[in-house]
Amino acid sequence: MNLREAIDRYIEWQRSHGAKFETSAVTLHIFAKRISSEIDCDAVSRSQVLDYLAGNGSLTRYRENKYCALAGFYRYAISRGYASSSPLPDNEPKPPKSRPPYIYSRVELCRLFGAIETFQPYVVQLDSQTMHTLLLLLYGAALRGGEARSLTIDDVDLSGAVLTVRDAKFYKSRLVPVGPQLADRLRSYAEIRANRPFPQGRASTFLANMDGTPLNLHTVYRAFVRLLSHAGIESTDDSRQAPRLHSFRHSFAVHRLTDWYRQGADVQRLLPVLSTYLGHARLRHTQVYLSMTPELLHEAALRFERYAGGDNNE
Repeated sequence: MNLREAIDRYIEWQRSHGAKFETSAVTLHIFAKRISSEIDCDAVSRSQVLDYLAGNGSLTRYRENKYCALAGFYRYAISRGYASSSPLPDNEPKPPKSRPPYIYSRVELCRLFGAIETFQPYVVQLDSQTMHTLLLLLYGAALRGGEARSLTIDDVDLSGAVLTVRDAKFYKSRLVPVGPQLADRLRSYAEIRANRPFPQGRASTFLANMDGTPLNLHTVYRAFVRLLSHAGIESTDDSRQAPRLHSFRHSFAVHRLTDWYRQGADVQRLLPVLSTYLGHARLRHTQVYLSMTPELLHEAALRFERYAGGDNNE
């Protein structure tokens, strides 16, 4: 069987088992195009695989993603008899350790949201009110960027202050209640949105450009980079990632945990609640936040000191 056909069957098999499999599908299709779609699975050489994995730069986590995608494909291909062996190297180098995400301080968040009031996105269709509401959803409701941009009119229950996030990561849907301040902001934006076109009726996106079309990721990103500069926010810590849109979600989780520690709450008991709110598939994905910032570690240390000192009747 040729490489492209086998890859297509593998992608179809993954999706039939509930996986979105979007990034890996793109990775595998690029691999097939680079090698030759018509080549037989068993004709792919180790040197061709190594060339694809190496790419044009230094060792990155993208290489690890390519290797994992190919490893999964060849396990499938061998089990189905499409290939007799895997051409992947056995001594794949370990990828560099991921840098922890940027966490906005509360002061930085105030500067960011304050800067939006005088900020012009310089994008024809994207206005500052829409940008403001998007960022509030990313931080105030801890939504992923794609989740916020995909919310439809029907997904935003303004009277009940609840968002319905549909077919998110791992094809899961969830209800996300929002606080009174964010709910008020959503109601205000809904009045602005009512004066824009609804190309798909109630299925149109809640956040929309001036012409009613959905927000484009790359357009939003370019505007956000200008907003960071406008607010004077830049990363000075090379040990962390640069500030990103997804950093709002990370910041929400860290700030929530920090507040719980300061309030003397039972963080371990509340961690599954936070995990559910964030839409994590596994609790360990939420537990990583417990050691994400010095501030949070300091609050945890204070809690332990109080416990060790006998003040453990909280």
